[in-house]
Amino acid sequence: MRFRTLQLSTAAACALLISGWAAGAEAERPRTISVSGQAEIQAEPDRALITLGVEARKPKMEDARNEVTKTVDAVLKLTRDLKIDQKYVRTTRVSVQPEYNWDNNAKERNLIGYYVSRQIEIELRDLDKLGQLMEKSFDLGVNSVGDPRLDSTKRRDLEREALAKAVADAKLNAEAVAKAAGARLGAPRTISASSGFVPPPMPMMKANMARAEMASDAGGSYQSGQMGFNGSVQVEYDLIPNP
Repeated sequence: MRFRTLQLSTAAACALLISGWAAGAEAERPRTISVSGQAEIQAEPDRALITLGVEARKPKMEDARNEVTKTVDAVLKLTRDLKIDQKYVRTTRVSVQPEYNWDNNAKERNLIGYYVSRQIEIELRDLDKLGQLMEKSFDLGVNSVGDPRLDSTKRRDLEREALAKAVADAKLNAEAVAKAAGARLGAPRTISASSGFVPPPMPMMKANMARAEMASDAGGSYQSGQMGFNGSVQVEYDLIPNP
């Protein structure tokens, strides 16, 4: 009988200890609030990345190569005439590919000529020269071009500014929720963040565009628009009950 009483007493003591630990753990559990914040900054681009391609097909490789070299040299001179810093101008290696047709009767292929190509990559820091550069490049013989990719030399700073504003937005959201819940906002516990940018749309320029469709001053035909730099954060704050 005494042994059973001792067992009950021990069990009761363990239950009290577990109950006390659970109550203590509940009391120590931090009260937090998790919110998100967003921000976006608009800015004009100040540089364009342009890829100009020169292609030629000729029966003789040397003729095709000379035609491409002549056009590339003329475009490089154009960049100097436009006072584009030459450290932002580079050319790729010449690519040469033989071309064949298939003779069904003889069951063999015959060499018909050569395809030669080369690219000029330009980082333009003065967008006022973009239209003039594109139009005159076509006139000189450029026959392949990609869309100019607009960007900003201050992109990282603008993304950081957007992140800072996103954090401020998250704090305002957290303060509003805490006030509605009858509490105060404490220090942030965790923060996760991401940033990015959305380039403005740029119409594609076709190499075979009719010259009549191009303005005499093509510089005015390029409207860069605005870039959007955005920041997004997720923040967890301590939540302090009001006394």
